[in-house]
Amino acid sequence: MIIGDETLLTGSGGELEHVNPSTGTVQASFPLAGPSEVDRAVAVSKAAQKKWGALPPAARQAAIMKLADLIVARSREFSVINALEAGTPYRGYKALIENRIPAWFGYYAGWIEKILGDTLELAPGRPFNFTTHEPVGVVVKILTWNSPLGNIYMSVVAALSAGCSVIIKPPELAPFSAVLFGKLAREAGFPIGTVSVLPGGPEAGEALVRHIDVDKISFTGGVPTAKLIQASAAQGLTPLVMELGGKSAHIVFEDADLDKVVGQELSFCRLAGQVCTAPARMIVHESLYDETVKRIVSAFNNVKVGDPFDDTVDMGPVISKGARERILGMVDRAVADGATVESGGAISGGELGKGYFLQPMLLTGAPNDSYIAQEEVFGPVATITSFRTDDEAIELANDSTFGLAGYVQTRDLDRALWAASKLEVGNVGINGGPAPASYNAPFGGVKQSGYGREGGREGIMEFLRVKNVNIVLS
Repeated sequence: MIIGDETLLTGSGGELEHVNPSTGTVQASFPLAGPSEVDRAVAVSKAAQKKWGALPPAARQAAIMKLADLIVARSREFSVINALEAGTPYRGYKALIENRIPAWFGYYAGWIEKILGDTLELAPGRPFNFTTHEPVGVVVKILTWNSPLGNIYMSVVAALSAGCSVIIKPPELAPFSAVLFGKLAREAGFPIGTVSVLPGGPEAGEALVRHIDVDKISFTGGVPTAKLIQASAAQGLTPLVMELGGKSAHIVFEDADLDKVVGQELSFCRLAGQVCTAPARMIVHESLYDETVKRIVSAFNNVKVGDPFDDTVDMGPVISKGARERILGMVDRAVADGATVESGGAISGGELGKGYFLQPMLLTGAPNDSYIAQEEVFGPVATITSFRTDDEAIELANDSTFGLAGYVQTRDLDRALWAASKLEVGNVGINGGPAPASYNAPFGGVKQSGYGREGGREGIMEFLRVKNVNIVLS
């Protein structure tokens, strides 16, 4: 744990063992915070925020860019940690760090000197009325385990650039990347306490969310946990930004480029399907259905699954034994309801037998209203169904409680823009376009996929509050 200038090796919440998902063996233990550490961290963070927020813009920019440089310089270490804690292939993750960290940090550091208010005209005799934007204060960021460092560069950096201090609660399943980030923030010259890192279980999370001196909560994760957080935060009317799950439709119109379709489906294999924006619900025009099934089955069967330190591997394990059992249980339920598994499944025996490995699975015969097609699997599983008319495709796509992302494949620009306007989601990718698009674009969902935005101007505005000043001149 990192609280102020202290690095704590024990906590009042006890400790937890971490299991390497590639081997199924315990590789480390780590301390858990309890309410006492939470109180200390919030007090330190509150004091640090006043110092950090008062620094000149150039000084805050310099600290943020130095932190970016330190992370890139340690990209190998972050990639090794992530492969060990989450099973993400080392090669791709290292490249992602080296590309995305400078972009996201640089973008938000650039906003620091561009946070401007407005001058408002009211009436004669009251000529001077203006607004300012101020940091909200102490922000708690609750990370998810599929990409802790990704969570950090998408939201923590925006909060820091707004002038807030941040307490990071890393996920129990992948706590180590956040700890290294906290150490590097200290090295980069942030005021002591600007970034704290508190691994902990539900007790620590509850204490953070309910704390009266926490000014905003940013949560990335699943809907059930989000509802608990929202209920607890309501006790202090603490505002939240929620980036939750998805069950993203992938609409393939009859004029689609099937090479791009296959590429879109393979995109979520890098994290073993543990991606909130995964195009996991394929909705394909009946004229292309058979050929699409054939191509996706071939592509999924050719995904190389294995040791994340093997440079030839495309996909590592899912995060835990429990996750693997849950995913396979959902597939078994779908099969019992009449679906067919066309590709993939559990990998048992051999070198991978002790880890939590799955070959990507495509399911046919699962109706759009079935459990497997409506609930987020968060694993390498996709369903596929057919449609006849454009309106039917949109109806199927929107028949979901989630609304994070949607994907459209067509060569017809008018049809693509029409579909994008009809999809009830926060992000749309067309012909292979990713969601989120980039650091300067807002990312977030509607319906059960949450509210608020990460990325772009909207991402930094989440951590600012507006003040109006009205001056009467005598």
